Amino acid sequence: MPTLDRQDDVFVLDIGDTENRFHPDWIVSVNAALDEVERAEGPRALVTAATGKFFSNGLDLDWLFAHTDQYPAYVTSVHDLLARMLSLPVITVAALQGHTFAAGAMLSLAHDFRVMRADRGYWCLPEADIDIAFTPGMSALIQARLTPQTAHEAMTTARRYGGHDALAAAVVDSTADEDAVRRTAVEIARTQAGKTGPTLGTIKSRMYASALATLRDRDAALT
Repeated sequence: MPTLDRQDDVFVLDIGDTENRFHPDWIVSVNAALDEVERAEGPRALVTAATGKFFSNGLDLDWLFAHTDQYPAYVTSVHDLLARMLSLPVITVAALQGHTFAAGAMLSLAHDFRVMRADRGYWCLPEADIDIAFTPGMSALIQARLTPQTAHEAMTTARRYGGHDALAAAVVDSTADEDAVRRTAVEIARTQAGKTGPTLGTIKSRMYASALATLRDRDAALT
């Protein structure tokens, strides 16, 4: 399960050491960590990281298929988490040390910056291959954070981007060796920790107003 640590002005949220899928309990735990980050005072920033082979493999489809009656509430909770991260009033950096797929890739896009391992691991939106359409909110988030050309390619072809390709397509902001991914993300976050609070939250909310509105639209979540 996710854990939260603090290194001076930088909170480090480790979202797990498995596939780190979006199980309802996992979502609750991540939100509790974000509550703590928001309640803290003074300069601060957030790094979201993971341990092992995966950053996140996205939705917990096994749980979802076993609880189809809870689909509306589940998708709403995922949308709410993505919207919350996108508008969080602190600088956020995703440290992508491993495979980053589907909703995990969307979570990474909801961060302000992304650092990806250079030599191994893929960033991918596989929905076209697994026959699952993006919700309107997910589509809005992806298109708000990627260039039109990259969003089109990523969404329609399910391309797997390695670190160097992801950097060239501006999917990520920098790459690093395996043992330096988290450290690089923390350093980026540390340099931006003074930019926190209502003003930053307002800037993000206005910048991504359309995507946030779609993510928070309860009817659109069920489309």
